[in-house]
Amino acid sequence: MESVVSPGPAAHQDEPTPDAAAATTPQGTAPRLGSRFHALLAATGAANLGDGVVQAAIPLVALGLTRSPSQIALLTAVAWLPWLLLGIGAGVLVDRVDRRRVQIGALVARGALLAVAAWLAVHGLTIAWLIALALAYGVTEVLADLAAGALVPDVVAPADLPAANGRIMAVQQVANAFLGGPLAGLLLTLGTAWALGAPAALAVLAAAVLWRGVPGVYRHAPVAPDAPHDPRPGAAAAVRRAGRDVREGLSLVLRHRVLRPVVLAAALLNMASTAYFTVFVLWAVGPGSRIGMTAGTYPLLLVALAVGAVAGSVLVARAARALGEVRLMVGAFTLAFALLVVPVVAPHPAAVAATLLLVGALSTTGNVVNETLRQRIVPAHLLGRVGGAGRTLSVGLMPVGALLAGGAAERWGLAATMLGATALAVAVALALAASLRGTTPADVATPDGRAA
Repeated sequence: MESVVSPGPAAHQDEPTPDAAAATTPQGTAPRLGSRFHALLAATGAANLGDGVVQAAIPLVALGLTRSPSQIALLTAVAWLPWLLLGIGAGVLVDRVDRRRVQIGALVARGALLAVAAWLAVHGLTIAWLIALALAYGVTEVLADLAAGALVPDVVAPADLPAANGRIMAVQQVANAFLGGPLAGLLLTLGTAWALGAPAALAVLAAAVLWRGVPGVYRHAPVAPDAPHDPRPGAAAAVRRAGRDVREGLSLVLRHRVLRPVVLAAALLNMASTAYFTVFVLWAVGPGSRIGMTAGTYPLLLVALAVGAVAGSVLVARAARALGEVRLMVGAFTLAFALLVVPVVAPHPAAVAATLLLVGALSTTGNVVNETLRQRIVPAHLLGRVGGAGRTLSVGLMPVGALLAGGAAERWGLAATMLGATALAVAVALALAASLRGTTPADVATPDGRAA
């Protein structure tokens, strides 16, 4: 794999590079993830704690400004819109410049944005400002998430990717839901400014941890020395190179035996999931809701989701060895989406919490396997572009799902909208299982042919 990774000369002399580590990490031994990975993990925890507060607080703040399903749907849609508009271009950027610096810059920008939002909360926050905040926040998320995902294979050995991704997703879920949701409820009792200002500080803290704890240069896809000279002006040549980069990332996704059906199915699954959870907050919170929770108790449902997610991330490596990665991924996604019928037919807080516990475990299991397969299959110098192309396809339909859910809920009601989204998701998961039947170890091997 072609890569340009220059770790700090003094801080990491005791740690092998990823390629060297791969040669010294026998199968069955405990992973040696190293200090750079643990710094990345700490930064992930801080950033996702802030992210969890924002994700839990924004819909609840919106409910204080409007009860319109269409406006709530618009708020959800604009949060995901940057992935559709910027995903591929951001992937090219991640491959062309230092991934660590991209992530740090995005986190600092997020901190500044949330600080302004906290000021607005004191001086007059409207639903229009909240929608604009969600859109800008989504831009920082595109850059930070793509850079973070592409950075993981740079700091751990290929054999340790399942363990590393399991730890990262466990920290993400604990920080996002187990801690972030209840913390959002607590901060909202102090005021909206607290719920937006605290995540601003956490974003800056995450950037500082990355800056100090993950030194070095993490840049890939240098211009090939035998590339033909482009006589056109610099800007035109840059546009042509960017277009070539985009086509290269899309080409790998669309022609690969496993990546293509997974990404296409993910697009439809994400659309259905977004449609479901866009109106779920209206189903769960408020005096007219079916579950009857308050803004203070609703985040507790997210705790159940996080507990399940941690359990799934801990058990995924063992389950993958027993069942096989592809079979485990498809089965986990199918069961997770099928369970979403329970909150509709049994809208009791205890039943919903138990359901979200299982959904968290199953969805995290599927996501860990999905991320591991992508990081293993894709060459290092294409990770940013393939990640951007895949995210654009898989996340691009999420705004569509949110807007469709808002319109459907206005016309047919919340229950019909949620059941329709569930039925679509289960059908897509079953179609994915059929398309991946017969997958061989060679289909999920590394670019040099090494299987897991």
